[in-house]
Amino acid sequence: ELPGLAVAIWMVVCFYAPVGGYPNGKVREACTSMIPCHGSSPHLLPEHTIAVNGTKFKPGDNIEVHLSGPDFEGFFIQARDAEHLDGPAVGSFVLVDRRLSQLLTCGRTKNSAVSQTSKTKKKHIKVYWIAPGDAPKHVQFLATVVKKYRIFWVKIPGPIVSQPDMLSPTTPLHAASEAMSTSYPLSYLSKPFSASGCGSVKFCIRNPSNCDPGSASCFFLSFQKEESSVFIEMSGPSEGYLAFALSHDQWMGGDDAYLCVNEDHHVRACTAHLKGRSHPLLDSENALEDVLWRLVDGVLQCSFRRSIRLPAHKARFNLDASYYIFLADGEASEGGLIHKHRRQPLITDGPYNVTGPPQDIGGSRSPRLIKAHGVLMFVAWITTVSIGVIVARFFKPVWAHSFLFGKEMWFQVHRVLMLTTVVLTSISFVLPFIYRGGWSQQAGFHPYLGCAVMALTIFQPLMAGFRPSRHAPRRQLFNWFHWSTGTTARILAVVTMFLGMDLPALDLPDPWDTYTMIGFVAWHVGIDLLLEIHSYCLIRKVEVIEDDRVQILQSLTSAEAEGHLFKQVVLTIYVCGNIVFLVAFLLAINKI
Repeated sequence: ELPGLAVAIWMVVCFYAPVGGYPNGKVREACTSMIPCHGSSPHLLPEHTIAVNGTKFKPGDNIEVHLSGPDFEGFFIQARDAEHLDGPAVGSFVLVDRRLSQLLTCGRTKNSAVSQTSKTKKKHIKVYWIAPGDAPKHVQFLATVVKKYRIFWVKIPGPIVSQPDMLSPTTPLHAASEAMSTSYPLSYLSKPFSASGCGSVKFCIRNPSNCDPGSASCFFLSFQKEESSVFIEMSGPSEGYLAFALSHDQWMGGDDAYLCVNEDHHVRACTAHLKGRSHPLLDSENALEDVLWRLVDGVLQCSFRRSIRLPAHKARFNLDASYYIFLADGEASEGGLIHKHRRQPLITDGPYNVTGPPQDIGGSRSPRLIKAHGVLMFVAWITTVSIGVIVARFFKPVWAHSFLFGKEMWFQVHRVLMLTTVVLTSISFVLPFIYRGGWSQQAGFHPYLGCAVMALTIFQPLMAGFRPSRHAPRRQLFNWFHWSTGTTARILAVVTMFLGMDLPALDLPDPWDTYTMIGFVAWHVGIDLLLEIHSYCLIRKVEVIEDDRVQILQSLTSAEAEGHLFKQVVLTIYVCGNIVFLVAFLLAINKI
């Protein structure tokens, strides 16, 4: 049993380690920087204050320290040499309330920092600082405060206390500014961008249209001409990178790109050249000036200035010409390595000159041909096919004595709807090939299933053209093939639409698109079951001799009349419901 005991002891020793989870306040990793690793940048203007009960101390004295302000979840308090704020923590602390605060050891000094014990909201923290025997002449208290996970302030400067017979620092504001500078580099934006001036003094691209660049869902790009240069602002919800490119066409490749990349909670702005769909080639020489950035609440913002013409940089386009403008976002791994954008870039609907008359425009993440492809397929397989099937399946007895152009009315309506489906599907089928210029290797199973649907769509009317007469021996076999082919095509079409809605070229909003499609399928199946149950009940009520499935009734009784009225009402409701689903999809496509 000794080997087993040894293994158990070894596992306990190996897995015993201090917990680094920030909610419990054990943030020793932040002892030096005092910056929580929360994936965003600190706010600038503190809402909380530090107060002490005296300005003088001797080694061994206790100084009462208070941290107070609006509700906050986390905090981190240290004392440091006021003349060397980048140095280690000074002195030690004593707790007042162990339920709210705990002691941490930073560096070699035990109990040299204080942090929270949990995420419980607090308004006030009180601790005592004990001055060490080797204390510096002047000591300043610093605090990091976390209001919410992505809302925090770093190294909030507190009061400076001094030893007796030592003059207080002649420039206390300098010490405070030094504390702030350790957290906020000079390149940090103090406030979010504004859309004021869009269309009047600067050229703006916004998605959604007229959105506020300070919001968490707005993609924003602006160009403002300043004599021989252009000041550029770029903003969007991304914790990886944002990029825009100038292009001569609506295809990636041979483009002039500009990126703002999040590198360990600092943003680097750089230029690149795009070759096809390969990884961008970052330039070794940066042509950008006055770079500023901001990373707050998952929104990345950066601004920079670029000369209109850069003859020394051959890959940079002149900004006084017209280009299509791309705006993309994606993930960046450790070290600033960028990955392919997660969705289709935002692309302007035409070429624009950003140094020309100011405009406020939008863009689309889906090309017009792909939008048209989606619209036609939705019209065909949500409205015309579904209604045509319902009419053929349940309305033969209802419209048995109604004729249109010499044929039974149900048959003419069914045929027109199905031929419309064939036409719409055929037109829609060729649009992606026109857009891509061939077969797409990045669309998964969608194009393969689409080809299968197209083949069945063509085969169905060809087979219908050779249908036997109603009483021919082979009519039963035809009916079975006709039904099975149509049903297979409809099932494949629904699956294909499910797959197509999330492709980058269309990318309808999640999870709305999936729920709406599931709702349509449930709606159609529900109406189908309702009419099946009604037909069964009607047959039981009125004895009818069947031919194929439901023979044209010999006499129209009152019960039959009620049944026909019920079917017509259900059909009306069904058509209206299908139109609602179709409109919902069309509105979603119009917004992307």
